[in-house]
Amino acid sequence: MSHSRYKSALATTQASAVILPSTLRDATDLPCILCDDAYLYFARVANLFSPPSSISPGIHPTAFIEADSSISPSAEIAPHVYIGHGAIIGHHAYVGPGCSIGVGVKVGAHTRLHARVTIYDGCEIGSNGIVHSGAVIVPAVMAACEREGLGGDRLLVGIATGVELMCRLSLVAPQATHKAGFHPTAVFGALAAAGGVSAALGLTAQQATSALGIAGSMASGIIEYLAEGTWTKRMHAGWAAQAGLRAALMARGGFLGPRTVLDGVHGFYHAFAPSVPPDFSQLLDGLGQRWVIETVAFKPYACGTMTQPFIDCAIQLAKSGVHAEDITEIRCEVGEGTVHRLWEPLAVKHHPQTPYAAKFSTPFCMAVGFFDHRAGFAQFTEARIRDKAVLRLAGKIRYVINPHDEYPRNFTGHLHATLKDGSVHEFRQPHMRGGAHAPMAMVEFETKFLDNALYGGWNREIADRFAQMSRTVFSHPRLSGLQEFRQ
Repeated sequence: MSHSRYKSALATTQASAVILPSTLRDATDLPCILCDDAYLYFARVANLFSPPSSISPGIHPTAFIEADSSISPSAEIAPHVYIGHGAIIGHHAYVGPGCSIGVGVKVGAHTRLHARVTIYDGCEIGSNGIVHSGAVIVPAVMAACEREGLGGDRLLVGIATGVELMCRLSLVAPQATHKAGFHPTAVFGALAAAGGVSAALGLTAQQATSALGIAGSMASGIIEYLAEGTWTKRMHAGWAAQAGLRAALMARGGFLGPRTVLDGVHGFYHAFAPSVPPDFSQLLDGLGQRWVIETVAFKPYACGTMTQPFIDCAIQLAKSGVHAEDITEIRCEVGEGTVHRLWEPLAVKHHPQTPYAAKFSTPFCMAVGFFDHRAGFAQFTEARIRDKAVLRLAGKIRYVINPHDEYPRNFTGHLHATLKDGSVHEFRQPHMRGGAHAPMAMVEFETKFLDNALYGGWNREIADRFAQMSRTVFSHPRLSGLQEFRQ
């Protein structure tokens, strides 16, 4: 239990023991564990009951490895694996039984390939774009299924199709969309939502093609919100979702869209990603066999993606017993590609002018995470961006560019804190928590949902009811029951 508003539940709980924040130590006579963050502590306890299997470095004698491939000594290659010419298998990677790794494939560090996975020639596992697929695809497909009286099975088909399409679209011209001034979630989301809704509704191939073509003319969303921390990014996911839904319905009604929406002379990538030649093999290679959706990450915190590992480092620093007033400077090693959005102008990032601008300030996010051990909606308010203690600490945080940083293939975090007594504390986060390398426990997902729902105005009863419904939603014969959650 993380908050005093749930205190009454202690009188009726049938639990043999409870996990409580230290501030509630006298709330019950039950055996209890006291900690700073009850939700996080419970997540760690839950993980003890289902730990990931360990890697046993080495190559099984039945595996066939081409001589010019490169296998990290810390990787495990299981029985009957084939690894092709020039392939590279990274540190602590696991390649499961019967996998086939093609020519020139790169498998990133800590990647796990389960049995009989095929990775085709030239593919790279780990170079993923940043798109917020769930925020676009789920509402679009859910709205379509509710409108048409469809069941959870069609919802599942639509979500899987839409998320996979959105992920693959983002890999065709990596980083070029941001460079052109557009928000990838917004522009890719419109097309992916159209694809997801088309799949859920069972449109014909011709209709689905038109839906994508129509969505190409609806796609929009610039990143100028970064200049002043204004709110326009908040509407991008919803705008893309409704655009995709409308495009699919228009196509079903006979409205025609261009078949060359992606690769045409005046097509999507020419307009939204002109600086990089599009690699359309990312859309088609291994389609239906290799699922990019399996690499989707979930953000633990309600702020910029690349800030997440740095917040984890700041929380680790706080938990080590360091006090903010004892810190003279914090220096962070960062990838050059993150600087213009999350670090500069540094004076502005030290004192963000709006709560939304604070989400894109790594110094502020680290500082508020240090004090609160979290970074949810409640940490990005008018009151917190004027909190003198948070701003003082944020002002001590600087960056240096690390030319060897793995961005954008991997999001890492680092801090080097110097204290008044001359001592140094250093922490590194090798990857973003919530991704394939460190999945979030289900309890963390539900906790984040509950915090968001309560912050958004739902009461606990409605939030719990929706959470219960979501656990079995894909088996529901009809999704008309969603209507009760409209407010």
